[in-house]
Amino acid sequence: MNTEAKRDAALADLQAFDGALVAFSGGVDSAVVAALAAEALGDRAVACTAKSETLPADELEDAKRVAAEIGIRHEIVSFSELDSEAFARNDDDRCYHCRSMRLGKMFETARGLGIETVCDGTNASDPGEGHRPGLRAVEELNAYSPLLEADITKPEVRELAREYGLSVAEKPSMACLSSRIPTGLEVTEERLSRVEKAETLLRTWGFEQFRVRDHDGLARIEVGADELERALDPDFAAAVQDHLTDVGFEHVTLDLEGYRTGSVSPATTDGTGDERGTEGGAGDVFETEYPTPKR
Repeated sequence: MNTEAKRDAALADLQAFDGALVAFSGGVDSAVVAALAAEALGDRAVACTAKSETLPADELEDAKRVAAEIGIRHEIVSFSELDSEAFARNDDDRCYHCRSMRLGKMFETARGLGIETVCDGTNASDPGEGHRPGLRAVEELNAYSPLLEADITKPEVRELAREYGLSVAEKPSMACLSSRIPTGLEVTEERLSRVEKAETLLRTWGFEQFRVRDHDGLARIEVGADELERALDPDFAAAVQDHLTDVGFEHVTLDLEGYRTGSVSPATTDGTGDERGTEGGAGDVFETEYPTPKR
């Protein structure tokens, strides 16, 4: 079945619902689900973004903008994962606890709007990609995954996003801020805040594919392979050590292996990890340190 046929199948399935609320991050997966729901259901489709400490402010603004592109009603609700000791403990099931709370908030909001169905952005490529405890929450809460049900893979999601003219069609996957904290190290508002500030700086400086990992006060910067040379520039080194220590890090390092998902994730049977699931203890890291500047 080609992509267009899969799209038609997803639309037909969605049209069978009285209405649908889409768990909406503003990333490419949830954006395509929102676009499908809006086409299938019109004003009976609602996108909903859950605002919390783990969602970067820039991502929330992106979600607002993309919802406007689609032309779908957009609701924003607030909750705190840090209210859950199980989440803050940051064990291998952190993503399960997060997704359970987040989707629970979606169902609560949907009920308030008189909507029975909550859709999420799980696609057909997701179940085979590493450690994904969050998928268990999707199954337990009985959220509906149109992309998965129609067997739409990640490349096909991007193809559909381009067809819908969505600005996020080529946007890299974005894990929540807690994914920057190794498993076993408590997730705190302080750690989330300094990671967000550090990544905002890298984005401001023009980097596109990167992560700032928080190893209990040590910032480990990963950038894409094509941006690594620029990150090694002495001027950047001087600037990054000043700014990242200003936002709360004690030491700053650059990972010479570059950006990769799951670099602090639990290993799977094939030796890889998964950032969009739970990230945990890192393996061997080859890095250069940007020393803490003297004050």
